[in-house]
Amino acid sequence: MARTDAGSVDRRNFLKGTTAVAATLVANAGVAVAQQPHGTSSRSQIRRVVTGKDSTGKAVAQFDGVAANVQTREELGTTNTVLWVTDSTPAVLSSNADAGNRKIGVEPPPNGTIFRVIEYAPQKDIHSDYETKLRIMRGMGLAPEGSAREHPRNPGMHRTGSLDYVLILSGEIDMLLDDSEVHLKAGDVVVQRGTNHAWVNRGNQPCKVAFVLISAQG
Repeated sequence: MARTDAGSVDRRNFLKGTTAVAATLVANAGVAVAQQPHGTSSRSQIRRVVTGKDSTGKAVAQFDGVAANVQTREELGTTNTVLWVTDSTPAVLSSNADAGNRKIGVEPPPNGTIFRVIEYAPQKDIHSDYETKLRIMRGMGLAPEGSAREHPRNPGMHRTGSLDYVLILSGEIDMLLDDSEVHLKAGDVVVQRGTNHAWVNRGNQPCKVAFVLISAQG
């Protein structure tokens, strides 16, 4: 009977110790997150797998790893990961070069495409002012068309000469148009046909969006 009581005491002490350790880990994790710069804790890396053929013609994973072509603009709250670029239609499949490892602007090459993922930080975490954002957008060669060109409703308003397939991967975001807006959630898709628009994350969590931009006319 004495041994049973001692065993019960040992189990209680073990559970107390385990609970204390767990509480310490949670507290330390909270401190670590709080100490990180705005947005950095949420910017997840993207694994990119690209197929190809080996010397015998067999299908293989030619590239498999974290996508490295990443550009962060703190003033805009964006993290842009370029995954693949094509320069022609039809696309060339015979090249073994890494077409995601190149500098490219916002728009695709003539007759080409861009595949990218952009993560948008919550608007409340972006501290740059309207003029700073507008200057950056213009420096990227982006502006809306029409009467909104000089003073758009949002500094991120722009138009590209491309057809864009857009998929909301995670989070929520608002797509601003000339005088209206559309709220989008994970799983929603947009076909953006060369019209004025801006992306604004009014939520509390980052929003990750996949884009395929296709060179277009008109």
